[in-house]
Amino acid sequence: MFLWGLELGAWSFAAAPPITAPPQLPQARVVVVQDALALESFTPRPDIIRKMVERGLLAHTGKTTLAEAWRSVVKTNDVVGLKVFSAPGHTSGTRPSVVAAVVEGLLAAGLPPQNIVIWDRQLVDLRIAGYFELAERYGVRITSAASAGWDDQSYYENSLLGNLVWGDSEFGKKGDGIGRKSYVAKLVARDLTRHISIAPMLNHNLAGVSGHFFSLGFGSVDNTLRFESTSRALAEAVPEVFALPAIYDRLALCITDALICQYQGEHLTRLHYATPLNQLRFSKDPVALDSLSVAELEAQRQKAGIPFTKFSSDIYKNAGLLLELGVSDARQIRVEMR
Repeated sequence: MFLWGLELGAWSFAAAPPITAPPQLPQARVVVVQDALALESFTPRPDIIRKMVERGLLAHTGKTTLAEAWRSVVKTNDVVGLKVFSAPGHTSGTRPSVVAAVVEGLLAAGLPPQNIVIWDRQLVDLRIAGYFELAERYGVRITSAASAGWDDQSYYENSLLGNLVWGDSEFGKKGDGIGRKSYVAKLVARDLTRHISIAPMLNHNLAGVSGHFFSLGFGSVDNTLRFESTSRALAEAVPEVFALPAIYDRLALCITDALICQYQGEHLTRLHYATPLNQLRFSKDPVALDSLSVAELEAQRQKAGIPFTKFSSDIYKNAGLLLELGVSDARQIRVEMR
């Protein structure tokens, strides 16, 4: 009986299914700083914005001093690009007061002014939005992807042919394969060592939001008009462009300028379709930030009684699930209010 019991026990133990821990889903962390006094008649208050940036960065990094916090994000010998979205202007695009607070923090942390570069796709947009005055005030550099030129050794290739426009690297060229490549700006491919993306919470009719993916990704390459005609093309190209090593591998920080949530109007300032949120959002995860922005924009449209807007949410699903650039599922995003 004793031997039988041992054999039975051994048999029972061997047949038991192995105990395994449930798979751990990837998590994203987003720090949200809010201050009801951040805006006055839709105009940012620089003193309040500066404090919000400081609070957000300290919470994001877990450091005790601002200098330590910035030096944990970038090194003092980095060439740091501050990517803004300036085409909609200083009210609906990235607000200069937010960028100014970031510049002040980087300078205080020991970065030389010449190692800080404010940039966007076109110089004219930067000038109209007031960034030339900001750059002159702090002695930092300002440039654009288009004016820097395109790197013929760094590109994204797609079978969809583009209608090349003036300023594209292959404009005016003929031959097989012309129009299949989107070349990376020399600024991004050769000069900048780290990116800080500062993007507004502004709707985009196809991408959902003119956020970090659209702003930094498509701001870094030429020949993008071919993708902006259909949601399907955009959903494939935007995350694949963003995944280029010169972009994603150098990403240091993303800040969503959610001082104002403009849920209609796209590149045009439409404050009657806007809600002051008085928020700045910080994360290393651009997918999480843009996904939260898309949800907020839709919530504000519903409050305003505007019908549901169809857009390519597959951009963020592809970025998160297929390319593993971040987290798109809101259930896996931890939001910390500060």
